[in-house]
This record gives sequence, C-alpha cells and structure tokens, in this order.
Amino acid sequence: MQTDCRFSLSVMSDHYAEQILGALGQVNLDHIRSRTDVLSTTYQGERRHVLDALQAVFVHVNDGKTHITMEATFSKTDSILVDIMSSQHLLSPTSNHFDVQGKFSFYPLKVADYQNYVNHIVNLAEQNGLYQNSIPYGAVLSGDVQVLFVYFDEVLAYAETYLDHYVLQVTLSINSPTKSI
Repeated sequence: MQTDCRFSLSVMSDHYAEQILGALGQVNLDHIRSRTDVLSTTYQGERRHVLDALQAVFVHVNDGKTHITMEATFSKTDSILVDIMSSQHLLSPTSNHFDVQGKFSFYPLKVADYQNYVNHIVNLAEQNGLYQNSIPYGAVLSGDVQVLFVYFDEVLAYAETYLDHYVLQVTLSINSPTKSI
C-alpha cells in the first residue's frame, strides 16, 4: 500500500520562504515522490518513508523560536510505486526533541462502525501519553515530536491493516505564543 500526505507549512516570520524551502531541501527524498506547488507539498510512497520525510521537514523547519504550524492530510491508496519502494527503513531524521501541540481528526470511510476505529485511534493517543482532550471533530495532542511521529506511524499502520480507505487530518504547532490549544 501507498501512503499519500499533502501538507502545508506556515512560518510566522518575515523569512518564511527561506525557512520553508530550506527545510524541504534538507529532506532525503530517495524513497518517495514529492511535488511542491504554491500551496503545499505532497509526499507519496511507503508509509514509513513518507512519515520519515514529513518528520524531517518538520524538525528542520523548527528554529526553536518561530511559531510554525503544519497542516497534513494522510490517506491510503492502492497504487504501488514499485520504482521507489525499498525494504530499508530510514532512520529518524535527527534526535531533536521539542514539544508539539496539535490536533487530529480521523475519518474511516465506507464502514458502518466507524466510531470503533476512531475510538481505537484515540486510545492509542492516550497510551502514548499524547491525548489532551476531545474537541469537535477531533482530539488535541501534546508531546515530544519523536513520540508524536511514532504515534502517527501506529495510527497509519492500524488504518492500513483494517480499513480500505481513510483520511487522517493533522495540525501541528510549535513555538506558539499561546503555548496550548
């Protein structure tokens, strides 16, 4: 299976273009397809490679002081990109650790008992110590960037295994002046 992720970065700085393009330029794209347009970037490939690349860009865009948000939408598709598949798992992009606040919405599609799948995803967030509270159409997360991306991998692995199609929508925030959602 292939994971698709379309994401946008918002950098609250006068130098946002350099910061975003600089972060995108530091990511190893050997195992995924990437397309950037004026609004966002799309990564396509095996789940682990897409997540590694997404985590790398998020880590690289963080300068430790600028408020930055990332909006990301994940889905599973049946097409396989044979030319870029690899059994090699990329390592985490860095060993950087920093706090992230965020929210997610999970949409299992074409299933009658969708709430059971949503509940499982929320329970995974609780088990990882990330869950803060529920909000309309989603849940609030808070925790270390490394733990957060491990959680996203667990969510997407679960969804790939049990659902024909789904959408996971994520908003991440770092260095926010409000410090919480």
